[in-house]
Amino acid sequence: MSIFAKPAIFQKYSDICGMSVVDNHIEIARLQTEIAKKLDLSQANLVFNFTNEGAQVLLDLITINPKHDQSFLYHSVQAESKGEALRLMLEYVTKNFRQEHSYTVQWTKKGQGELHTSYFRARDMYEVLDKFSHGRDVSDYTIFSITLNPIA
Repeated sequence: MSIFAKPAIFQKYSDICGMSVVDNHIEIARLQTEIAKKLDLSQANLVFNFTNEGAQVLLDLITINPKHDQSFLYHSVQAESKGEALRLMLEYVTKNFRQEHSYTVQWTKKGQGELHTSYFRARDMYEVLDKFSHGRDVSDYTIFSITLNPIA
């Protein structure tokens, strides 16, 4: 076998999925860039967190607010591949996003005293709390208010 020949596993992947591994990486990068553009955020302020759950891939899209140096869950999707998860996320960002309510959360990190304001899209207040608390110890924070914003 030539050093430039594709290993059998890559050929098998290409046959099954219809694209090469390199093409898959390019598609993943393209989808991540498109999601960032739709959200009007720099890719530096987004974390695409992929985890495997059995045969499924879970994608948690995390936003980073550089003003108060905190990250929050934006949305989660589950799919059979990273590419499919990103396509579902892009669909959410472009279509379903506007179907959810807009909320304002005022909070502080204990010991810091500065009041912060963050904005969330969610079906209800409980989902806002889930997005706020994702990946953090909630006992380190005080939430002063969660307000449902008027429809614009």
